[in-house]
Amino acid sequence: MNTTGTILKKMKRFCSYQERSHKQVLQKLNKFKIPKNEIEKIISTLISADFLNETRFSICFARGKFKIKKWGKIKIKNQLYKQNISEWNINKAISEIDEIEYLETFNLLFKKYWNMNKDHILCKKKVYNTLKSKGWENNLILNSINEKN
Repeated sequence: MNTTGTILKKMKRFCSYQERSHKQVLQKLNKFKIPKNEIEKIISTLISADFLNETRFSICFARGKFKIKKWGKIKIKNQLYKQNISEWNINKAISEIDEIEYLETFNLLFKKYWNMNKDHILCKKKVYNTLKSKGWENNLILNSINEKN
């Protein structure tokens, strides 16, 4: 049987490995089948010791998904909502994305997907659907498609 001390040590390691959301930590703690009041104590200890920080998690999540997976702001926001991140933290994370880099990344993706397709009519639809599924804004996609006409 796990004691609160050992569980706390495991959770510190869990949070040290990479930034975690409160939801992820809560899901992990629920697997240990410990009382709710113990879970609350562990979470508050993790927060006060700065192992758990929702703002830091949001910023790291947004930066990583944008730079590595090339997600747009819409998809990043939606995924942060699924992690029960507050509106303030979501907006803070999105504002940390450099606007110039954001547009440059969009333009590179647009050119890449546009050049992959030879059929002009089908190309518009494929490019639109692909970029939309990656969370890029309608106006960016449509403006770029219209410029190609």
